[in-house]
Amino acid sequence: GQGAVEPWNKPHYRGLLAELKRFARRRGIPMDVGWSRLAEEHRRLVLEGDEEFHGVVGFFRWLETKKYKVQVRVFLSRYRGYQLCPACSGARLRPEALHVKVGGKSIDEVCSLPVREARTFLGGLELDEREGKIAGKVLAELHRRLRFFADVGLDYLTLNRPFGTLSGGEAQRIALATSLGTGLVGTLYVLDEPSIGLHPRDTDRLVRILEALRDQGNTVLVVEHDPGIMRVADHIIDLGPGAGEQGGRVVFHGSYPELLEDGRSLTGKYLRGELLIPVPAKRRRGNGLSLVVRGAREHNLKNIDVKIPLGAFTCVTGVSGSGKSTLVHDVLCAALLRRQGRWDRAVGDHDDIEGAGYVEELVLVDQSPIGRTPRSNPVTYLKAFDGIRELFASTREARDRGLTAGHFSFNVPGGRCEACGGDGQVKVDMQFLADVYLVCETCGGRRYRPPVLEVRWHGRTIDEVLDMTVHEALHFFGALPKVVRRLRLFSEIGLGYLRLGQPATTLSGGEAQRVKLAAHLARKAGQRVLYVLDEPTTGLHMGDVAELLRCFQRLLEAGATLVVIEHNMDVVKQADWIVDLGPEGGAEGGHVVFQGTPEALAGDGRGLTSRYLREALDGAARHAAARG
Repeated sequence: GQGAVEPWNKPHYRGLLAELKRFARRRGIPMDVGWSRLAEEHRRLVLEGDEEFHGVVGFFRWLETKKYKVQVRVFLSRYRGYQLCPACSGARLRPEALHVKVGGKSIDEVCSLPVREARTFLGGLELDEREGKIAGKVLAELHRRLRFFADVGLDYLTLNRPFGTLSGGEAQRIALATSLGTGLVGTLYVLDEPSIGLHPRDTDRLVRILEALRDQGNTVLVVEHDPGIMRVADHIIDLGPGAGEQGGRVVFHGSYPELLEDGRSLTGKYLRGELLIPVPAKRRRGNGLSLVVRGAREHNLKNIDVKIPLGAFTCVTGVSGSGKSTLVHDVLCAALLRRQGRWDRAVGDHDDIEGAGYVEELVLVDQSPIGRTPRSNPVTYLKAFDGIRELFASTREARDRGLTAGHFSFNVPGGRCEACGGDGQVKVDMQFLADVYLVCETCGGRRYRPPVLEVRWHGRTIDEVLDMTVHEALHFFGALPKVVRRLRLFSEIGLGYLRLGQPATTLSGGEAQRVKLAAHLARKAGQRVLYVLDEPTTGLHMGDVAELLRCFQRLLEAGATLVVIEHNMDVVKQADWIVDLGPEGGAEGGHVVFQGTPEALAGDGRGLTSRYLREALDGAARHAAARG
């Protein structure tokens, strides 16, 4: 009776909780005893029920028949978990099938191998003449298909890896490898940023795959920011010239050499070195304190010790599958969050985190949306809207109508349009398809009731202010520091084109990430804050990367510590300290290849990152010399 059957405490299912209580009285089940102290027979009855009451298990079986509804699938996912099958121990097959062995291994043992080990195993099979006739063609096809996985940099994955556990980039590259294996011709392939999550070495491999698809007689259309992929493209279409309303035009189309000569394209200026993300004149040494991870051995980590200077910018690098996310998320972040009482799940295996007491706050900044409804927007997220609402409430028109600052909020009842709840849009549930938003017929998308919309401040209504870009608002509110101080942060990090009331659901991942960073800059985070970012340049143009790095510098100037997992050498060369993991992915990863400054890594020569970083540093040095 105190909420042990958690889903039935939801308003929609409270009728079932009443049924459970009636059932308990009928079957003599005490309702004032905790679940763990209930008799085994009573627990079985609650779960399985009887002819009249179908129990908790019956409830979830019924829900399974309603899975065509999105909300039901989401509800089920909260209460569903997966356990290893006790009969086959996860092998998925009957004992008879597992007793069949080839080269001393069952099919389950072979499928548990990483791709590179599976290739070695298959290559080492010795077949006699009869076996060669039976399996020769099959083996040749297996070798061919597994080679494609290696070519796209996925040879660290095990063959039985569940598809749902792959990252978006890994799933996309598997689709590429499959396409190569089918040998299709005359097909249009459309890829959205296939280089996401790839080390430069793996990007070179990806380029070879894309060229092979083209050479088979296919058309390959790629949305991409990586210069290495642009360099091999036969035709480039560059959109711009800016972002938001300043974009949407074809700035350039033609070959890569022609793009290098184009004077209008921002992309061309970066590619030819006219614009360049510079190497810092001086590396930060931090504040003299450090975090030291001791004995990290989660997943493929090889009992490693890693140093992270506090008050500095650390990049964690390495090829895909080398253990970067395991080290940063599963070990470092989980341990620090557990120490702060904000983590109740397992922490990656390690001995100790020295210096953990120096970190008072850990902030994970990702590219997830800043809100899930049209009411969430940049100006409310940055808390700049409070000052704007107070300005409107201070006008004579507002006072005459009895309107307070609360009436100019679209998040609470009072002044907002109740037909749409202040969204300006009405959501239409399309069942099998994505939800559709339509303009509210009552307020015409203006969010507020008519009396609120009649109030003007310097000739503008509240909805007209929300429709301004940040640049326009800075000019409009120029003499009001309380409003301008926070809005100026958007302009300083390259988001001046955003509209104040732009729904959070329309922001890109990179925009959402910079809005979050602006919020942290606004609250002037102190010296004991650690920011962790995982591949923050995903989806960002070179110009956007430059803006992002300016955000990083602002945080560092405030005394914060940054730990960034990154493959982009323009970001890596800006770091104060680098932890390079590898040398490869999977079982061959998890070692510390190098930790130190970028210059030291570039001169060290060990590992794959060293080569690409040396090229980035040399390119920056040549550019600086050319400019005198």
